Amino acid sequence: MIDFDMTLPTRLIFGRKKEELVGKIIKEYGYQKILFVYGGGSIKSNGLYETVVAKLKEEGIEFIELGGVTSNPDVSFVTKGLELIRKEPVDFILAVGGGSVIDVSKSIADNFYYDGDPLDFNKQKAKPVKALPLGCILTLASAGSETSSSCVISDYQNHFKGGYNSETHRCLFAIEDPELTYSAPKYQVGAGIIDMMMHSMERYFSQSDDNQLCDDFALSLCRNVVVAARKLLTDPFDYDARAQIMLASSLAHNDLTHIGKYRDAWYIHPLEHAVSAYDPKVTHGAGIGVLYLGWAKFICHLDYPKFARFARVVFDVHEQNDEKAAIIGITEMRKFYLSLGMPTTLKELGIKESDIPSIVKLASGNGTRVIGHYPQPLEAKDIESVYRLCL
Repeated sequence: MIDFDMTLPTRLIFGRKKEELVGKIIKEYGYQKILFVYGGGSIKSNGLYETVVAKLKEEGIEFIELGGVTSNPDVSFVTKGLELIRKEPVDFILAVGGGSVIDVSKSIADNFYYDGDPLDFNKQKAKPVKALPLGCILTLASAGSETSSSCVISDYQNHFKGGYNSETHRCLFAIEDPELTYSAPKYQVGAGIIDMMMHSMERYFSQSDDNQLCDDFALSLCRNVVVAARKLLTDPFDYDARAQIMLASSLAHNDLTHIGKYRDAWYIHPLEHAVSAYDPKVTHGAGIGVLYLGWAKFICHLDYPKFARFARVVFDVHEQNDEKAAIIGITEMRKFYLSLGMPTTLKELGIKESDIPSIVKLASGNGTRVIGHYPQPLEAKDIESVYRLCL
């Protein structure tokens, strides 16, 4: 186990109707004027917008609004938010939505005290040293941004998508009511399930000690999500299943499942970031699932025992031969994605074979960087092979 420095500061306020406490909670922290950030309109159709506004007003908390944030959010949302709060300063940011809304809020929080390009942090040109405090009401179990230190922002004009990690922007609190996820479209729910599992899977598939506790955490979390997801296929309004999935979203990406392991173990996320940078219409979780299948086929021969253990724990595969068990596990994951109604090929996402060279250039930085480190770093030629396995 390597040395580590772990911070888990986010307060989880979990359960039915907990969003009604938002005004009291913000007041407890002593904040008086906030930026209220939300997405494309679902919170207005399901009544959550009215609830939040009413509870803020009850506690005398002033607010200005930034609405309309989309998935794979463009940096223009960050720029607009900064313009708002530099004209009319606030002391807190409240994000109401999923990972995209929270990431925009994080970027605004960090850039409020920074005079450079809002994408400098995402491009690793600078590191934030101070941020406005923020909290969130989660409406989609998926990205884990509610408890993570990560923040991913796109630049549509320049086909860029990148993330950075900083303790400055971890949410002070995350309000989580599983019933708020009932209105999410099935496709978004499926994409979210894939994304949260991958946050722990990528950590699990990185290099491990013989007896690594966080690997057990990761495997148990993934198995729990699979069981809960199968219940939702029968009853989309199964509260306990929704609750299990919502909690897993927060625990999968708060550092618990990589404690004592190298942080830069990511393969699938950077591969997908290049795809949705090339075409922002690609849903992140959907792309993640497709790329896992290709990557696993490409790489599993280098560590059959690890892939076999995943198959046995998560999918109850009883095959004793590691090579066979590993391959069965990949097949079972594909079946699981199909059961959720999710794509399993790049073609289903609208990506053509002729698009591959351009996407490889984005993923590899025109051949100047590799992705991941264990069991094998991916150079440009390897990246291309993975993409082609996904077609």
